[in-house]
Amino acid sequence: MSKQFCISFFIFSFLFCSFRSDGADKKGTRPIDRKALVHRHFPILAKADSLSPFTAGNGEFAYTVDITGLQTFPNYYQGGIPLGTHSQWGWHTMPNPNNYAIDQTLKYYNTYGRQVPYASVQQSDAAEWLRSNPHRIHLGRIGFRIMKSDSSEIQLSDITDIHQSVDLWEGVIKSSFQVEGNEINVETACHPAIDQIAVRVKSKLLQKSSVGIRFDFPYAISSWGKNSADWDSPHKHASKIIFQNYNSAVIKRELDTTQYYVHVHWKGIAKFTPTEDHSFLLTISGENQFEFTCRFAQKNETNQNPNVRETFDASKSYWKSYWETGGAVDLSESKDPRAFELERRIVLSRYVTALQCAGSLPPQETGLMFNSWFGKFHLEMHWWHAVHFVLWGHPELLEKSLSWYETILPIAKQNAERQGYDGARWPKMVGPDGKQSPSSIGVLLIWQQPHPLYYAELMYRSQRNIATLEKYKNIVFATAEFMASFVQWDKKNNRYVLGPPLIPAQEIYKPDSTMNPAFELSYWSYGLKTAQRWRERLGLPRIEKWDHIINHLSKLPMKNGLYQNTETALNTFDEPFNRNDHPALLGSYGMLPNDSIDVHAMRRTLVQVLKSWNWETTWGWDFPFIAMTAARVGEPELAIDALLLNVQKNSYLNNGCNYQNERLPVYFPGNGGLLTAIAMMAAGWDGGSDAHAPGFPKNGNWVVHYEGLSPLP
Repeated sequence: MSKQFCISFFIFSFLFCSFRSDGADKKGTRPIDRKALVHRHFPILAKADSLSPFTAGNGEFAYTVDITGLQTFPNYYQGGIPLGTHSQWGWHTMPNPNNYAIDQTLKYYNTYGRQVPYASVQQSDAAEWLRSNPHRIHLGRIGFRIMKSDSSEIQLSDITDIHQSVDLWEGVIKSSFQVEGNEINVETACHPAIDQIAVRVKSKLLQKSSVGIRFDFPYAISSWGKNSADWDSPHKHASKIIFQNYNSAVIKRELDTTQYYVHVHWKGIAKFTPTEDHSFLLTISGENQFEFTCRFAQKNETNQNPNVRETFDASKSYWKSYWETGGAVDLSESKDPRAFELERRIVLSRYVTALQCAGSLPPQETGLMFNSWFGKFHLEMHWWHAVHFVLWGHPELLEKSLSWYETILPIAKQNAERQGYDGARWPKMVGPDGKQSPSSIGVLLIWQQPHPLYYAELMYRSQRNIATLEKYKNIVFATAEFMASFVQWDKKNNRYVLGPPLIPAQEIYKPDSTMNPAFELSYWSYGLKTAQRWRERLGLPRIEKWDHIINHLSKLPMKNGLYQNTETALNTFDEPFNRNDHPALLGSYGMLPNDSIDVHAMRRTLVQVLKSWNWETTWGWDFPFIAMTAARVGEPELAIDALLLNVQKNSYLNNGCNYQNERLPVYFPGNGGLLTAIAMMAAGWDGGSDAHAPGFPKNGNWVVHYEGLSPLP
């Protein structure tokens, strides 16, 4: 579908379709057969696909495999989605003999008469080191070594009769293939509670001693990009067997100050031997069935690890419970030809976000699949990764990472104090230590600031108890204190303003000349109002200054009856430059509620965005972002069109991952954003219509069955 056709379809839909129809869909109330729903979207492969490796994981750990069920042919996948083994704890820091420090990257910005420091000097040795450290590491590669009858090792071209699928209901990757007419069947699963994979192999080739399992370990890499492993520096790290018996071995890994342990346990006749400095081979013989587990751990755990059967049983139990509880959406009775694809995206997004985005740390944009920004995570993206967990009835999966904000609260307070502000200023691009990375853009963003407040509010809505208020009040109030001190009083116009300096969510504007972006103004209002509600719930008095800011915050910028990106760029729809990157102005009434919005003006603004935006410059979460605005302004046809707009960055691969480009072949904010938009469109939003599934069209082509979803604020 061409871009011109997409735009025409948008406008046609807006002008000629019936958006607000005659009430609730009466068919949308039957119970959902959840097992059937999930089963009809098992991803399947009949040949190797470098853009569709499958992953076994648990939110804390992920192991990505090729068509053999292991990591046998990593080179083939390097140009697509690399095969990695990553964890939330697996980080490394390069030596720092020059003692690089954040103070070496500071630039001062005039802020209403004050010189305020920002770590925005990006082009320097200090900035480069600080941005790239710490970085996430590839814990180790586990793949087959299979010998052919001529004693040569198999290549990918020797693999035939491939059939691979992910049993989503059980969390098991099932792989079948042939080598020289001999079938090999492999099952791969991850334990839901520990960083361990379990593998079952069945083949007559095992009896010929032709099959082995290779364990290879790399050094870390500190460059930007998909690769998280340096295979060419064997002298920089150590891999040593520290324990071994007839059916198990423990390898100690050392990379500078980083240490971890690899526990391998097998059932069957096999021999574990080193082959090179960082390579080991488990040679199998004597039976046609073999199984093993491999656990990665920060410490040399003395407790016995779960065996293969226990790991598979735990995986099956966890995933069955995951699918049977929380939310579900069934679109199978819909007549719209796009319904099956939308349902596929929903089911697979639920799976991949549970694997990649449900850990104890906020996820990086590529999750635990491979590295992007050195493996660090972007806190403005945490909203898109994880808000949906609460709306889909699994608040515990957001709460796992929400507690991390409490651990870095002292650092966030130091960030604010260094700049002369109150409260806590949350960073943007960080590793587990919470320390800000130098950036010419990231350190000047502010839209991540209200996020923790939003998360806490969602947790309260899901639990409605005083314990939740007490648990997160420090985060909520420190967040609001910074927000209140960051705004500036414009005495001449009797109002508070945001910036300069700042860079809005739409990152195309210069920090020292940007003021009052529409989205951030709305978020500041929502955040401070929410913080005041928290004070009232705890029996505390409202803070007078916060109310004064709420009542005197600048109005959203408008021109010619349309909302604009920022007050300092009142030509959003006059100059093409302004219609690049995120259409963030729509979030003022979509992602966010806003009781002062002009709904008619926002509807007109939505149509102009759809008519004229440069889609090639958008990102995966922009499409659900647009859909939420379309739903709120009463245009559900446009919401569906936005979710399924046929442009590259809104494509979803066979394995369910949102694709952006060769550089970012997976992008989980798109998956999480899709689920948030669907929850809103099905369950509604505060103050919205009481109609069934109010964000879906009532044109007779959509039948929406849903369960266990919560409305958006």
